[in-house]
Amino acid sequence: MLPKVFEDKLEKLAKRFEFLEKELSKPEVISDIKRYRDLSREHKELFEFNEIYTSYKKAKKDLEEAKSLLRSSDPELRSLAEEEVERLQSLIKSLEEKLKVFLVPKDPNDSKNVILEIRAGAGGEEAALFAADLFRMYQKYAEDKGWKISILSANRTGLGGYKEVIALIEGEGAYSRLKFESGVHRVQRIPVTESGGRIHTSTATVAVLPEADETDVEINPQDLKIETFRASGAGGQYVNTTETAVRITHLPTGIVVSCQDERSQFQNKQKALKILYAKLKDYYDRKKREEIAKERKEQVGTGERSEKIRTYNFPQNRVTDHRINLTLYKLQEVLEGKLDEIIDALKAKEIEERLKLAEVQT
Repeated sequence: MLPKVFEDKLEKLAKRFEFLEKELSKPEVISDIKRYRDLSREHKELFEFNEIYTSYKKAKKDLEEAKSLLRSSDPELRSLAEEEVERLQSLIKSLEEKLKVFLVPKDPNDSKNVILEIRAGAGGEEAALFAADLFRMYQKYAEDKGWKISILSANRTGLGGYKEVIALIEGEGAYSRLKFESGVHRVQRIPVTESGGRIHTSTATVAVLPEADETDVEINPQDLKIETFRASGAGGQYVNTTETAVRITHLPTGIVVSCQDERSQFQNKQKALKILYAKLKDYYDRKKREEIAKERKEQVGTGERSEKIRTYNFPQNRVTDHRINLTLYKLQEVLEGKLDEIIDALKAKEIEERLKLAEVQT
């Protein structure tokens, strides 16, 4: 059975859903585009909860009625009641597990788009090729989810790898799913550059940042140092003769971003600012989290870029997520973007730990 404090929270959510139903039918709300959009989004989020909670309340009521029949003098009726009690108890337990998800404080960034940043780590050209493999994996995952992915900045290598690639992923729930990917990813395999057939270990760093804008982070224009330079290219007709590349430095934090993929200085500046906003939001959010060390310890991993979170072992066809000790022997499937089994497990662990924290706080 759920603690009373959780039952009270569920009832508040149910009343909030009823309120939203009434509000969304009012003409003055329908005519207010922003308010209608915000309330519709919240209504959609609570719709599934309401379905489960309605079933939960009905099952509890039916259980009380079934228990009352256990006192019947009719043996056959008592036997049927025992079966019904057992069925309803099992159903209620299952519904409680589903309802617990809605009791976890929602991450305010979960509905945001994602700035995905992948950098080659230790391992030279092999690390750059692994970074490209990871980027392709996330591209495939985004495509499967119906999300849009576009490259904001890329530093390619001669063999088709990436020293660094930054992309925008737009889609419902993108951050809620991808936020677990931040950290160091390690690969163990025979590199294409290795003639002796020896297995090498290389790394790439992944950062998943919620997309941010002027409403999330305030930037004083005087704090920005904006420089332009000629973009490097493949040579020949692609060599830029004008300074279209842009580098922006945020002086108070020292954060530097640059973009040179577009042919126009204006477009490069807009992309660089998009990356800068996300990096600054991440910077300030991290500072806040550092002030609440206990909460960080309760999360699934710290999300720090120095933390090794996953190993991709080619000889054994193995993927291991070290935060939850999950090992899958389906490496190629994972690299083809089949990440849900891993992400679902990480999400379940996050919910479990946040519920423990909520119980302590109540």
